[in-house]
Amino acid sequence: MSWGSELWDQFDNLEKHTQWGIEYLEKYTKFVKERSEIETNYAKQIRNLSKKYQPKKNSREEEESKYTFCRAFLTTLNELNDYAGQHEVIAENLTSQIIAELSRYLQDLKSERKSHFHDGRKAQQHIESSWKQLESCKRKFERDCKEADRAQQYFEKMDADINVTKADVEKRSSHKARQQAQMRHQMAADSKSDYSSYLQKFNQEQNEHYFTIIPNIFQKLQDMEEKRIERLGVCMKTFADVDRQVLPIVGKCLDGMTKAAESIEPKTDSQQVVESYKSGFEPPGDVEFEDYGQAMKRTASETSLSNTRDGKEKPTTKSKGKLWPFIKNKNKLSLKLGSGPEDFSHLPPEQRRKKLQGKLDELNKDIQKEMDQRDALTKMKDVYVKNPQMGDPTSVDPRLSEIGQNIEKLQFEVQKFEGWLAEVEERMPSKSDTHRRSGLYETQNSMTVGNNCAQDRERPLSSPDGSYTEEQNSETQVKANINPAPAPAHNPTSTTPEFDDEFDDEEVLPTIGTCKALYPFEGHNEGTIAVAEGELLYVIEEDKGDGWTRVRRNEDEEGYVPTSYVEVFLETNAKGAMTYI
Repeated sequence: MSWGSELWDQFDNLEKHTQWGIEYLEKYTKFVKERSEIETNYAKQIRNLSKKYQPKKNSREEEESKYTFCRAFLTTLNELNDYAGQHEVIAENLTSQIIAELSRYLQDLKSERKSHFHDGRKAQQHIESSWKQLESCKRKFERDCKEADRAQQYFEKMDADINVTKADVEKRSSHKARQQAQMRHQMAADSKSDYSSYLQKFNQEQNEHYFTIIPNIFQKLQDMEEKRIERLGVCMKTFADVDRQVLPIVGKCLDGMTKAAESIEPKTDSQQVVESYKSGFEPPGDVEFEDYGQAMKRTASETSLSNTRDGKEKPTTKSKGKLWPFIKNKNKLSLKLGSGPEDFSHLPPEQRRKKLQGKLDELNKDIQKEMDQRDALTKMKDVYVKNPQMGDPTSVDPRLSEIGQNIEKLQFEVQKFEGWLAEVEERMPSKSDTHRRSGLYETQNSMTVGNNCAQDRERPLSSPDGSYTEEQNSETQVKANINPAPAPAHNPTSTTPEFDDEFDDEEVLPTIGTCKALYPFEGHNEGTIAVAEGELLYVIEEDKGDGWTRVRRNEDEEGYVPTSYVEVFLETNAKGAMTYI
């Protein structure tokens, strides 16, 4: 159905309807704009949420990456970040494909509507003007007809009065009345002709107006309205397609989250706890029986934290608790990876071994990288030698020399870390060692006190079963302030019996050799002595397998240092004469 034929008289209503259609399109544009803003804000909040829970760049991040549930959560955060990106894509597409397009279309639509109604009003004004002219001609014709009728009536009246009185005078008056009547009739005839002519013209214009001009204008308005509705439908379809286009990627993000959740392995994570915190130490052995019923001087009480490695007792006159700095400072022990000495001696044996192995892997990768660069440069140099026009062969030499020095440094580092690793692996305790030492305690319990006194000097890090060796303190250097050792306790009821002075002031041990400090040692723990790199010291007691050597600086200063920190030169006769259980 056509607006022109059916709504020829609804110009004002069509004007209101088309204006409402434009306003409705503007309302839909505003709706899409607000949806786009919601998507943008939502994506921003999702990104901030993902960023907030991302692991921080610290040592804890390395620890968390070992657990499957932590890696799964990190994957979920990354997928969530990509998910937020798809909502940003939705907002961008809504803006570019709908909002921008509708904004331009609205401007064109308003301009087109204004033009069509301007033409309609112009045609309406023209037909109204023609109607007014027709009405004017009609009134003139009517007025002239009435004047002619009045003139005719007057003439007839005058002509009737001529026969009654004053014949001559009245004749002249009757003659004028006839002339006036004739003139009015002529004017009425002319007005009738004009009216008839203009009426015919008006009818033609009116017919053209209602059957040609207005229908054409209304048809254009109808086409404009249909295009507006069609454009709105396209935009609504695009509105849905924008969401549908990102669904595959959103689905992949959700699949990634699901896959990450399915990758969680509780048993693996629980085993990782063992790998992360296993110290490599063996549990303490049985506490030996102390027979106080024998007629002898009471010895100092030995507990699982202060037993000697060989299970021997000390005379009451030399009642001294055994030093065990690792246990004493266990609350202050830090296992933070990446901190401490270069050789990771602050860590327990198992953790130290892992860190040293990891460092070796890194160094070997660096060496391989440098060697690859060297091979590439060597090939380039060969090409330059064969084709001098391509480059100067000597220009590669400085870089090759630098790479060679780097490789030498890295290889030196590898040797150094391999030495530390071999040292750790040699000293790692085993179950057979624990059983052997436990059996040793039972044998030694039957020995006399006098025999025990000769070998009563302990290493600072000896544990009840001898399994807490060098790695437990020398390689677990706890950065904590420890008070100096108190004077020797001659009274068994001393307030600090377990940390009495380890050394016998009354018995000076002979010198059995010398040593040179390879590295500086701070000697924070009780019973140890600080040394500087390159310092020469006297050896008074050799390492008995626990990683410690007893040295003396002068008559008043002596203590234990890590065996791996010094190079020992024992006297031949002294070394051959020394025997240890």
